[in-house]
Amino acid sequence: MVVVTHRPMPEGWDPEAPFHFVDGVEAAVARARELAGDRVVEVAAGDVGGQMLAAGLVDEVRMDVVPVVFGSGKRYFGPVDAQHLLEDPDVVVQGDRVLHLRYRVRR
Repeated sequence: MVVVTHRPMPEGWDPEAPFHFVDGVEAAVARARELAGDRVVEVAAGDVGGQMLAAGLVDEVRMDVVPVVFGSGKRYFGPVDAQHLLEDPDVVVQGDRVLHLRYRVRR
């Protein structure tokens, strides 16, 4: 797990815990790629995910749509300043009360 933060590592943090603290999204992706080797690096949505999308560090977006409307909450990618186009979904899986979608990011 790579954690993006501008705060120091928590006091008393176990150095053997599988968390790696970095101070920006570029450093996070670099560290995650190093840790992953030839495996896939996944990024959570939210502000950090939106920063990575804006920086061109995201290759594809996966969403799981469920039939619940909360009425409030946070944007999927946080505050995104520019338009980012996605390709048509290349994977659509209908589950039991869930729809799994996968989109490539248009370059």
